[in-house]
Parts: sequence; structure tokens; C-alpha cells
Amino acid sequence: MAGNSDPLTPRAKLAVTAGRAVAAASRAAGRGSGSVIGGRVALKLDPDLLSRLAQHLEVVLVSATNGKTTTTRLIAEALRAAGPVVSNALGANMPAGITSALAGGSDAKFGVLEVDEKYLAVVARDTDPKCIALLNLSRDQLDRAGETRMLAENWREALTGSKAVIVANCDDPLVVWAASSSPHVVWVAAGQVWKDDAWSCPSCGGVMQRPGDDWFCNECGFRRPAPNWVLNGDHVLDPHGSAWPIRLQLPGRANKANAATSAAVAAVFGVPPQVALERMFQVQAVAGRYDVVKFQGRDLRLLLAKNPAGWLETFSLIDPPPAPVILSVNARSADGTDTSWLWDVDYTRLTGHPLFVLGDRKLDLAVRLEVANQQFQVCDSLEQAVQQAPPGRIEVIANYTAFQDLRRRVGN
Repeated sequence: MAGNSDPLTPRAKLAVTAGRAVAAASRAAGRGSGSVIGGRVALKLDPDLLSRLAQHLEVVLVSATNGKTTTTRLIAEALRAAGPVVSNALGANMPAGITSALAGGSDAKFGVLEVDEKYLAVVARDTDPKCIALLNLSRDQLDRAGETRMLAENWREALTGSKAVIVANCDDPLVVWAASSSPHVVWVAAGQVWKDDAWSCPSCGGVMQRPGDDWFCNECGFRRPAPNWVLNGDHVLDPHGSAWPIRLQLPGRANKANAATSAAVAAVFGVPPQVALERMFQVQAVAGRYDVVKFQGRDLRLLLAKNPAGWLETFSLIDPPPAPVILSVNARSADGTDTSWLWDVDYTRLTGHPLFVLGDRKLDLAVRLEVANQQFQVCDSLEQAVQQAPPGRIEVIANYTAFQDLRRRVGN
């Protein structure tokens, strides 16, 4: 697969050139990176462009509800030990954005691609991946993505008979159900903190038994497979039982799980765990996530949380009370317009934190916090929230478009 011996057709070259021109115009007009619109134009001109761009690459796809962007970045850093990498590092994870990313990687050996859960089957068909990493599935953008069992079924159908090595989280029953249709699976015990989407058996609909870290269905026998790789505190155990230290600049248990999965993926491409994990230490932030920025003389740490599982993980990262916390929620098309997920988040975990509420749907969030008996202030702007916050580093937690709004506001 590696080695760019098959040049693009004239039509493909025209499509790439046109896509780049449109993307540049979009950037010049201040409409973002232009990767999505550029990719759409390119695919209009050559519908087979994605497969043409991927044909010389060894491809790994990364899909999940949470952790896709970070894991993609960690894998990309690990694989750079073995050759040049092209990746959609900023998270444009549908076919158009992926096409734009690959158009800039003609000299790459590896393609490390984050893929939206709904588009995994399509992108896998077009890119012939060597490896697919599946991290988790939980409720997210219900008005767009539908329910998780349906996504798992779509993944399962797409992976049936796949030649790719599937690196999958054995602690998520939905991921296991999806990956089990593949003949080549490497199981990673990466953990699952959010379990509320996995109490019914995806195989038969029975009630899942979940003693400790194990899970199984008494009715049909569907159960947690034995892992090949295991996240064990600050180490990952490889298939030979060797323990490798995980040292990251990214915070939290979830990122250690992402690193464990990334090490398993890197091994598929021949990169040893020690080399892969050492390279992952270089990652300090991912598309602005975890960045600490100065704003109005205060330190703000920017944290992205898009759905109940993500908010739960993020609450475990923040400084303890009385650290001030700003919460911002939008409900634009990229977020999902249904905000009912707010009621699935346990906001009592924020007790003791001074809370400041922003965003298009700040009143929805305020009602939720009121019911959770939290003390909060609704603010009209980031400036107002920062001015009213007591001393200390301010933790800023926002969903997708609210996070992008805040990054622009602080100049990040």
C-alpha cells in the first residue's frame, strides 16, 4: 500500500486544485479553515477522490462518541516514529473534511483519520484501512445520530469480514457487539465510566449484568472478551504482560485510556509501545482542548464536553472547590439541537464550585442547575463571567460550538 507510485488522474488533480482554491477563499473570507467546503467541491468534481488519495497510504481510522480527536492526535504522533503522517488533526471528520486533509498528504506514508460515527462505513469502504480503532458509543446529538444501538448495528454490518485489524474497547458492550463481526480484533481494556447506554444487551435486549469491571448477559451468553492490552493505572500492559508507563501532558483517566488504545494501534504498524508512548508525551493540547489561556488577567483552562459521558469525564479533571467554573452550552446544528441530554448529566458533582453560565442555551442549563440545587450566575458574556469569578484558575467547560466561540473570544 505504501509508496506513491500511482499518480492522480488529471480529473483528480483538477478536483484537488479546485478544492484548495475554494478552501483558501473561505479562509480569506474569515469563514474558518475551509476544509469542509473545499472537500465538498473536490468530491463534486471527482466522487472517487477520497479512495484515490488514500490508495498509497497505510490508513488507520478512529471512531467513537468521545475521544476521537485526541486519540487521532496521539496515534499520529506515535506513527511519526515510522514515517510521515497525514491527518485531519482539527477534527473535520466527515468525508469532505477527510478528503481535504488527505489532499495535503501526497508524501505521507500513514493516514491517521478521525471519522464521525455515522460515516465510518463509507470512509472505511473508500480508504481500505489497515486498522480501525473503536473507543466508545454513548448518546450524543440524538436528533442527528439516532440512538446508540443503531450506530452499533451499522458498525457491525460495516465490519463484517473486514480485512482491517479492529482495535476495540472491550469494556463497552456496544463497541464489542460492533467489533465482534470482524475476524481480526485486538481488545483493549480501556474502561467505561459512563454506563447508562449499556445496561441492555445489544445482542438480545436482555438486562446486562455488570459486576465490577466485568459485564455479561445471562440470557444469550454475550460477554466481555479477554483483553489483549490493559490500562492499569499509569501503565498499559501489552499482550506479553509487559507494563509500559504512560506519561502525558494531557490530563485525566480518559486520556490514559486514549493512550493505551493508541499504543495498541501503533503496534499494528510495528511501532513498539515504549517508542509510541514516549512520542505521545509531546502532545500538550488538542485543537485548543486543555489549553490554559490568559484573558483579562486571569488563567482560563478550556475544556470540551459535548454529551453526558464527556461531561462526566470532564468533571473529574477540574480543580477542586472552590475553583470557579464557567459552563457554556449552545444547540446549533453541529451540537445537535436537542438539549434534553442536559438532564442526563450529574451536575451535583459541581457542588462547592462558583458557577457561571453562558451560551445560546444558558437558560436551559440554568433550569437544570436549579433542579440540581447548584449555586450559579447567568451571565451575558465571557467578560462578565470572568469579572465576577472569585480568585483562582477558572475552568471553562463548553460543548462544541460554544467551545469554538470561546476560543475565538480569547484569541486561541
